[in-house]
Amino acid sequence: MEQRKLGTQGLSVSAVGLGCMGMSDFYGGADERESVATIHRALELGVTFLDTADMYGPFKNEELVGRAVRGRRDQVVVATKFGNERRADGAFVGINGRPEYVRAACDASLRRLGVDHVDLYYQHRVDPTVPIEDTVGAMAGLVKDGKVRYLGLSEAAPATIRRAHAVHPISALQTEYSLWSRDPEDELLPTLRELGIGFVPYSPLGRGFLTGRFRSPDDLPEGDFRRTSPRFQGENFQRNLDLVDRIREMASAKGVSASQLALAWVLRRGEDVAPIPGTTTRRHLDENVAAASIRLTPEELAAIDQVAPKGAAAGERYPPSGMVRVNL
Repeated sequence: MEQRKLGTQGLSVSAVGLGCMGMSDFYGGADERESVATIHRALELGVTFLDTADMYGPFKNEELVGRAVRGRRDQVVVATKFGNERRADGAFVGINGRPEYVRAACDASLRRLGVDHVDLYYQHRVDPTVPIEDTVGAMAGLVKDGKVRYLGLSEAAPATIRRAHAVHPISALQTEYSLWSRDPEDELLPTLRELGIGFVPYSPLGRGFLTGRFRSPDDLPEGDFRRTSPRFQGENFQRNLDLVDRIREMASAKGVSASQLALAWVLRRGEDVAPIPGTTTRRHLDENVAAASIRLTPEELAAIDQVAPKGAAAGERYPPSGMVRVNL
């Protein structure tokens, strides 16, 4: 597996990572045994970049990842996040970027993961009530203490990234990016490249929509949070399905799956880009990893741009309550 550098501080990760959220939360039930087997399979294939967060589960996903990497710690880059505060019953408390919370959250994550340090520690969402300088200052203290190696932000706006980077080097910025979420191309990616910050796209397969598996909203499991997503509802669903069908036609002509074409496109956006497609099965993991070897010609890239230009997706990527927490 190709290795990619994120930032200029020395962080190196596999070109394709593994998003572990769905193994514990949000997408309906998952088989924990298969999830652990999927992480082990990822390591066998050279996928060493594992992404989790304290809120997933809540708390359970870090424990699962910790069990999966026990005895294999030197093989993985573990990334986790703080800032989306939840109670044990799953209730959402709010966004928390207070310095004292940063330190407490990190200690709790280290205990759940069963590790002595986190490789990449993200602020999951920016707290608009706390100066970013204060939050990142506390994160920098974790680096000084040896509890964290590299710092990241998630869903932060360019101006916020600049302020954070002035306090302590930021190695990676995570946000949603795919063939149906191309807004980062306007300001975010240019800012990251100016500052030398790596880019970690989450949901590079459009929360599974770009795989072509969903033909109706009823295909989503009960309790799946995508049922509340504007892009999976009403007329938006059908318009987005038409987009996916065009992508499937192009993929079929190339002899690959729609998901592989979509992921290959993200991988071709630059050597500073390391997507983290999520999956809970070894079968889908194998399919995702195979996308890393797909080469797209300039003509194919141009054709994809015609089929899926920026703004092609119908609907916002989150409900209103989620949209107010991104790009801050």
